[in-house]
Order: sequence, then C-alpha cells, then structure tokens
Amino acid sequence: MTVSGLFVFSLPVASLFGGFMASNMTGKAIVCIQLASSVLAAAIIIGKNRELNGLARKSRIFLREFLKGRDVLDYYLLRNKQGPQNSLERIYARTCERMVKLLDPDMRRSVIGRQSGAENAALSPREIELVRGMCENTVQEEEIRIEQGMGVLATIVTASPMLGLLGTVWGVLDAFALMGDKGTVLLSEIAPAISAALVTTVVGLMVAIPCAISYNNLATKVRHLTTDMDGFADELLGRIACEFQGRDG
Repeated sequence: MTVSGLFVFSLPVASLFGGFMASNMTGKAIVCIQLASSVLAAAIIIGKNRELNGLARKSRIFLREFLKGRDVLDYYLLRNKQGPQNSLERIYARTCERMVKLLDPDMRRSVIGRQSGAENAALSPREIELVRGMCENTVQEEEIRIEQGMGVLATIVTASPMLGLLGTVWGVLDAFALMGDKGTVLLSEIAPAISAALVTTVVGLMVAIPCAISYNNLATKVRHLTTDMDGFADELLGRIACEFQGRDG
C-alpha cells in the first residue's frame, strides 16, 4: 500500500476514534458492546466453519463406507468402536441399535454374530414404525446440534445496527439539548456532538455487514447438511423396510 493510500485509509479510522473519544458515556458503552459482540461473532464464525466443514467431510467418508456394505446392518456390526463421528453416523447407529433391540433374543444373537439364519430376521409393521420414530427423532436432534450458535450470530447481526441507531439518536438528543442550553445554532458548536453520535451507527454497520455475509454462508452449509440428513434417513428407512419387514404383528 502506498503512502497516499495509508493516509486515505487512516482518515476514517482517525475520525471514528475521535468521534468515540468525543461521545458521551452511553455512546462509548454501546461501542464497547458492539466491539465485544464482534469478537464473539468472529469466534462463532471461525468455530462453526470448522465444525461444518469437518461434518461434511466425515459424512462423505461415512456414506462411502456405508454403501459398501452387503446389507443395512453391515457397517453397524463391523464398524470401529470409536463411536459415531458425525451426524449421519449417529442417525445410523441409533436407528440400528433400536432395530436390533426389537429383534427376538435368539434372532438378535444370530444377526450380531452373522450366523446362519440371520437372513430370516424380520420386524412387524409396528416395530418398523418404532424404528422410524427413533430415526426421525435423531435427525431432529442432529439438526438442532448443527444449528447451535447460529441464533447468537443472527442476534448480533440484528442487534448491532439497532444499538448503533439507539446510540446515534441518544447522542443527537444530547446535542440538541446542548444547543438549547447554549442558545446557539452555530454549526461549529453542534457538528462535533452530531459526529460523535454517528459513531455508534457506523460501528454497528461495520459489525453487522460481515456478520450477515458470514451468517448466510453458514446457513447455506447448515441447509446442505440437513438436506443430506433427511435424504439419508429416507434411504436408511427404505432399506430397513425392504430387508426386515417380513411378518405381521
């Protein structure tokens, strides 16, 4: 960056700092709240991006391994013992666990041990509905899990400019009160107070705009993940119905 560019960039920064120092205690408090919320928003954005990107990567790995199985329980019975690593795997594990517990004890041992006769394992329509309920409930829990933090970020996006507007209106009220006390309408007397009052709105917009962009980006990733979860749940329940719905009850 050239010297002239640095000079041009430093002008608004100096104006903001000067306005902040000239503002009243209410304005300074609002700016401090806005800056603190920007730090919180940055932490949420960075952490959420890492979380969602990691979930998407692990979900792709899980789907690839799951689709290699001979039947719907193959991955559940042969997977490692580290526990579910992502949302899709948790949906799958809890659904399969519920399904296996509904089998007769003898059939359950045959299925878990991959013994002869395991291919005859079946569930009644009522038991299939119980499995469906577990699957759908787990999907809802995982959707809530991946949306954690999004509400706080949305609140910051909405509240920052509103707080800025509040600070500006408050500062303008003080400026007019000062003008009334002095009995003067000179621009030189009122301009510094109005300039200081506008600082909160500027800071609020500087916080809200990048947060809004990041929120929309994160919301898109969340929507893709929830769509994948719904699609996987439908696929899983369809395969369970095809492979295990074989008797009345």
